[in-house]
Amino acid sequence: MSKRAPTVVVAGGGTAGHIEPAMALADAVKRLCPEATVVALGTPKGLENELVPPRGYALELIPPVPLPRKPTAELFRLPLKVRDSVKQARAVLDRVGANVVVGFGGYVSLPAYLAARGRVPIVVHEANQSPGLANRVGARFAKRVAVAVPDTPLPNAEVVGIPLRRSITSLDRAALRAEARKHFDLDPDAPTLLVFGGSQGARSINNAVSGAAKELAEAGVGVLHAHGPKNTLVVQEFPGRPPYVPVPYLERMDLAYAAADMVLCRSGAMTAAEVSAVGLPAVFVPLPIGNGEQTTNARPAVDAGAALLVEDANLTPAKVAELVIPRLTDPGVLAKMGAAAVGMGHREADEVLARIVLEAAK
Repeated sequence: MSKRAPTVVVAGGGTAGHIEPAMALADAVKRLCPEATVVALGTPKGLENELVPPRGYALELIPPVPLPRKPTAELFRLPLKVRDSVKQARAVLDRVGANVVVGFGGYVSLPAYLAARGRVPIVVHEANQSPGLANRVGARFAKRVAVAVPDTPLPNAEVVGIPLRRSITSLDRAALRAEARKHFDLDPDAPTLLVFGGSQGARSINNAVSGAAKELAEAGVGVLHAHGPKNTLVVQEFPGRPPYVPVPYLERMDLAYAAADMVLCRSGAMTAAEVSAVGLPAVFVPLPIGNGEQTTNARPAVDAGAALLVEDANLTPAKVAELVIPRLTDPGVLAKMGAAAVGMGHREADEVLARIVLEAAK
């Protein structure tokens, strides 16, 4: 390590999928090297403005550079925006005395990589198996390249998993189960399905699972269903059966995970990693738009026997009942799937990546 404490700049703004791994890494860096300084790089309109300051880290802002998924003429129509953003990013790196830049992809990473190139060591982390443009560029001149899953097409990639919040990776679901069930007014003993479709909910998931409410109740299955703040969900009650509890949003994901025995959800990279880390068997329903990255995100868990995969177009009430009830009511199957999930390797990713970053900062 250099004589002075290292300064780590994390570039992961825009969406929670970029910000949360950056913050998990920042926390791990501070645990391993308390004297280190961590500075986050973001843009004025990104979600990082809400998420980073409460975590106790300084946030520096630069203009965003909207990126196409792949190199196109659109990118090269923005030379002035790119140049201005790189210039401001370089000024930040100089001002804070950066020893290493860690990028997680997205609008803010490309300017950070270009600003650091040849001046400050770069570490790239890619959460998806199909990397975006920023990380494809950054990986070309990075000192270390870390990825979440095998076979990610980046040079010299090291598989480390996805850095996750310590509140998730250290979660003792069994110890919190009773408290969690009481918090959500769930049956204390019934096998319970957790359902969510991202922060805004997913209408197809809402319709399919609520449509299976009768079958789930008759099988003795309870449900905790986050339907999204802009959606409504009315579900018939079945007296004497475990309750179906709809909520707009889950502020306490730790308690939601602890309350559940199985989850049905989208398969964003962070979601798939969290579900695996806490050991929950899953039914993943990939978002049917984009480049198919959510299907790719789900594949390792499916291949390991920890999850099932169903396409959004095929998710019907009958399919929910068919996939969920036989597994959720069989403790042996749940235990086997849960053990496979924990073996996915995300629990230690934050500190593995932090060691890589601190080594690069020397």
